[in-house]
Amino acid sequence: MEIKTRYQQLIDVLKTEIDEERIITQEAQRLAYGTDASFYRLIPQVVLRLNSLEEVVFTIKSCEKLALPFTFRAAGTSLSGQAVSDSVLITLTDDWRKHQILEQGEKIRLQPGVIGADANKYLAPFQRKIGPDPASINTCKIGGIAANNASGMCCGTAQNSYQTVDNMKVVFADGLVLDTSDSNSVEVFKQQRSDLVSGLETLRKETLANKELSDRIKHKYRLKNTTGYALNTLVDYDDPIDILKHLFIGSEGTLGFIAEITYNTVVEHSYKASALLVFENIEQASQAVITLKQSPVAAVEMMDGRAMRSVADKAGMPDFIKSLDLEAAALLIESHASHHKALQHQCGEVMESLKNFNIIESVPFTSDANTVSTLWGIRKGMFPAVGAVREVGTTVIIEDVAFPIENLANGIRDLQKLFDKYHYQEAIIFGHALEGNLHFVFTQGFEQQQEIERYGAFMDDVADLVAVKYQGSLKAEHGTGRNMAPYVELEWGKEGYALMQKIKALFDPNGLLNPGVIINSNPKAHLDNLKLMPAADELVDRCIECGFCEPVCPSRTLTLSPRQRIVLYRELRRRRKNGEQASAEELNKVFEYQGLDTCAATGLCADRCPVGINTGDLVKKLRSAKYEKFTPIARWTADHFSATTALTRSALKMNKLASGILGETSVKRIVEGTRKLTHGKTPVWLAEMPQANRYPLEKAASDLPQRDKKVVYLPSCASRSMGQQTDATDQRPLTEVTLSILNKAGYEVILPDDINQQCCGMPYDSKGMSDIANDKAHQLEEVLWKASQFGRYPVLMDTSPCAKRSIERFTKPLKIYEPSGFVSQYLLEHLSITPKQETVMLHVTCSSRRMGLTNAMANLAKACVSNVVIPEHIECCGWAGDKGFTTPELNAAAVHPLKEQVPEDCTRGFSNSRTCEIGLSHHSGITYQSILYLVDEVSRPIL
Repeated sequence: MEIKTRYQQLIDVLKTEIDEERIITQEAQRLAYGTDASFYRLIPQVVLRLNSLEEVVFTIKSCEKLALPFTFRAAGTSLSGQAVSDSVLITLTDDWRKHQILEQGEKIRLQPGVIGADANKYLAPFQRKIGPDPASINTCKIGGIAANNASGMCCGTAQNSYQTVDNMKVVFADGLVLDTSDSNSVEVFKQQRSDLVSGLETLRKETLANKELSDRIKHKYRLKNTTGYALNTLVDYDDPIDILKHLFIGSEGTLGFIAEITYNTVVEHSYKASALLVFENIEQASQAVITLKQSPVAAVEMMDGRAMRSVADKAGMPDFIKSLDLEAAALLIESHASHHKALQHQCGEVMESLKNFNIIESVPFTSDANTVSTLWGIRKGMFPAVGAVREVGTTVIIEDVAFPIENLANGIRDLQKLFDKYHYQEAIIFGHALEGNLHFVFTQGFEQQQEIERYGAFMDDVADLVAVKYQGSLKAEHGTGRNMAPYVELEWGKEGYALMQKIKALFDPNGLLNPGVIINSNPKAHLDNLKLMPAADELVDRCIECGFCEPVCPSRTLTLSPRQRIVLYRELRRRRKNGEQASAEELNKVFEYQGLDTCAATGLCADRCPVGINTGDLVKKLRSAKYEKFTPIARWTADHFSATTALTRSALKMNKLASGILGETSVKRIVEGTRKLTHGKTPVWLAEMPQANRYPLEKAASDLPQRDKKVVYLPSCASRSMGQQTDATDQRPLTEVTLSILNKAGYEVILPDDINQQCCGMPYDSKGMSDIANDKAHQLEEVLWKASQFGRYPVLMDTSPCAKRSIERFTKPLKIYEPSGFVSQYLLEHLSITPKQETVMLHVTCSSRRMGLTNAMANLAKACVSNVVIPEHIECCGWAGDKGFTTPELNAAAVHPLKEQVPEDCTRGFSNSRTCEIGLSHHSGITYQSILYLVDEVSRPIL
C-alpha cells in the first residue's frame, strides 16, 4: 500500500473517535506544530492533539495496523531531536494536567501534561518537591522529564526520575495498558505479555552472567548518564516490573507511552544560601569541586572564563566580573538546610574546607533574595548570552557531557582545544560540576556543506574525547535523541549496544515507536534533517525555538504559540526570498489569521524568552501594513476621541434599549446574523455587555473637598464609557467607585484637562498604528504632567493596561499606578478594612504580571476576603483590547480552564481591566468587576 494512502486511511480511521479539529493535516500547522527546541527539522504527516488515554490507545493501535511510525511530544523543549517526526506526531491537550498528592506529599501522581514547576507548586504546602529540576522546569512537562530522565542543577544522580520513580501507567506498542501500582493490572499484563516479562528476565540473567558488561554498566552509572537505555536497571532490580518501569525512564518514547507517573518526592528546604567563588584557573576550580563533593552543598555550578565574560555586561552583575581574564573559573555554590543555624554552620563548613585555595574574587554566602537571584542569573543567563549575539542564520547548540570528576580539569582543557581547532571562539563551558556534568554552548550554521562537515568532524572528536579517552558520558541529562544516536555504540561498546537493540526489539518489534532515536544504524544520522534558521526580522531573528514562551501564550491552544509564529514567519520570508511566490501567498493566507489575527500581543512571551523576544512586537509591526488603509479613520478617532467615546456610550445605550424591547435572544440573533453576513468583521454580542457609564465624573470630583493628599485620576476610555453588566450586584460604574475609595482615604481628586479627549494609545498600538498611538501617549503625558504639578502628585489609572503602556512610553518622571499598586501604597494606611468571609476569584491581568504586581494584587484581595482563588494556567485572558468582540475564540481559548476552577461557593471575581472583565464574566459564569469594588465594599474611613 502506498504510504500516502496509508496516512489517509489513518486519518479516516481516527476521525471516527477523535474530533477532526484535533487532527492536524494542514501543511503550515504541521510545520509549526512539528518544531521542537532541537536543531533538527522534520515535518510530520499528521499531528494529533489527544485528550484521553482511550484516544492514545486507539491511535497506537491504528498506527500499528497500518505500520505507520509515531512519536510522542510533551512540551517540545528537548534539545537532541527526540521529539520531532516525519510521520505521526502525538501531542496532548491540556486535559492531561491532573495530579494527586499522596501520603501527605511524600508522593505525587502526575499526568504527563503537568508542567514541572506546577508539580512543585502543588507540593509546596508540604515542603516537598519532585527530584528533577531541569533548567526548563517552568515549561517542560512531566512526560518529557521522565522520558528523558532530566535532572538539573540540584538534582544530581540521587534525585532524578530513575531514582525517584515509584509507579507508572504505560501504554505499549500494541496498545496494552499497564498500571504498575495496580496488582490486577500487573497480573493481567504478566498473562497477556508473558513474552515481555520473560524477555526482561532473560536479559537480566544474561547481563549479570556477563561480568565485563555488568561491571561496565556499574562504572558508567557512577556518572550522570542518559546515553542509550537505562541498562543499570538490569543490575539494580530483579523484579521484571521494576526493570520495566525503570527502563521507561529515559527511553524517549521509543518503548511506549508514559500515561502517568508517581514520584517519591524530596524535601524542599526552607533555608538556602548561595556564594560565588572565583579561582585563578580551571585546575584550581576543579580541585575545589573534588573537595566540595564531601561538603554539605546542594549544587556547585562551574563557569569557565569565557562563560563569565559572556555575561559581564549584563545589568546587576558584580563589578569584578568585567576584570576577570579568560583563565579564571568560577563556582556558584548553594547549600540547603531546614534551620537557619544549621545553614550558617554548613556555610562555615564549606568555606573552611576551601581555606587552602586561592579565591581571587567572591560574593560570600548570602540568603538575601535579590543577591541570590543575581548570582543564579549569572548562571542561567549564559545560554541566552550566546544566543543573543549569534549571527543571523546560525543556531545555538548546547551539548551535555560528563567526565569522571577526577578528570574534570583535563576534560575541560581538551574541550577548549577542540573549540580552538574548529574555530568555535564563542563557545563557553558551564555545568553541574559535582557530577562532572558540563554543558558547552556554541553557534553553528547549517546552510553550507562545509559548515555541516565542520560540525560533524567536531562531534566525532568530542565523542572520542568524552567516551573513549575519559570514559565519560556523551549525554548526561539531555537525552540521546538523534544527535547522539550514532555514538551510542562508541560509548557503550558492541555488547552494551547489542543489549539496547534487544531491549528495543522486545518492546517495539515493528520499530514504530519514535524511530531513529536512541537506536539508529545511520552513522551520519546526526547530520541529517538539520534545521535552517533564515533571517526573518530583527525583532525575532534571535529566537532559538526553545518553546519557553508557550505556557503563557493565550493563543497556544487555538492557533499558534510565539515559537510557532516565528517558525511560520521564517518559512514565509524564506519562500519570498527564494522566489516561491505561489507557496508564499498560500502560507501568508494561513499566517494572517493564525499568526496575526489571533495573537493577543501581550508581550508575556518576552518575560519567558531566554533572549527577551517579544513576538507581539513583530505581530504589531506586521499588522501596521494590514491596517494601513484604516489609518485615516483611526487618525480621525484619535483627533476626536471624545466623540469616539461618546459614540461607544451611545452604542451601549442602544444595546440596552434593544435588549429591553426585543429581548436578549432576539438581539443576539440579529447581531450573530450580521456577523455571519460580514464574515466575522462585525463584533459579537454577549449577555455581559456593559451598560453605558452615565456618571457625572467631573461634577462629582469637583464636589469633593480640597485636601492635603492629592491624586490625579485618569479613568481609562473603557471605564469612562462602560458601566457594569445588567446582572452585577453593584451597578455603580467604576468611575463612581474609584471616587468613593479616594474620598474615604481622604484624597482630593484632580482630573486632567479635557479628560474625554485623553487616551494612552493602546487601541492604536495593538493594531500596529504606532505613530497614532505614540501621539496619543505624548498628548496624555503632557496633560498629566500639568495636572500632577509636574510630577508632584501620583497618577491613578483605573485599568492596568493603560498604566503599563503609559509607564513604558512616558519620558517625564510621573508616578503612574494601576488600582492594586496604588491602593496598597497610598490608601490602605488611611482605610479601615473589615474582611469578608467569602471566596472570590482573582484574575491577574497580563499587564499586571508584566509590571510585577501579581503578589500585590493577591495580597490586596486577601486583605479583603477570607479566600482568594487565582486560577491556574490563565496568564492572559485573551481579550486583548477589542479582540474579545472581534475574535472571541481567542478569549474562549485563553480562559478555557476558568469555569471548572470556580468553587461552588464563589459568586464573583475581581480584576483590574474593564474589558478583560467582560470576557471573564462570560466564560466563568460569575460576575467580574474591578478589585476597587471589593476594596470599597470592605473599607471605611479611619476616623
